[in-house]
Amino acid sequence: MNTKTITLAGALFLAAMTPSFAGEMATGDQISAAISGNTVQGSMVASGVYTEFYGTDGVIKGKDYAGKWRVNADTMCFQYAEDPEACWQVKLDGDQVTWVKDGKDDGTGTIVKGNPNNF
Repeated sequence: MNTKTITLAGALFLAAMTPSFAGEMATGDQISAAISGNTVQGSMVASGVYTEFYGTDGVIKGKDYAGKWRVNADTMCFQYAEDPEACWQVKLDGDQVTWVKDGKDDGTGTIVKGNPNNF
């Protein structure tokens, strides 16, 4: 095998091992696997910058607030204080997440393993 063949084989192996859902909506199972027990840092169109930890128990923890999250079918739903629950479809691409509402990208974020902010 020459170097070019080895490099191509390595690239194909990595591509096969890395889940890629870019452009496709994630399933409920994919959302849970990516988000549960992790933190997402990003920005929403309406509310701006956020950093939230999504506990395995369905609790959301932010710097000065808490809420609840759950996966409902193939959407991720959030509820804060007395606000009604709101759900988004999710696109996943490695550690990148895009929140999709009514067919439009409504926010983005980066998934960070665990709870590094100790929320």
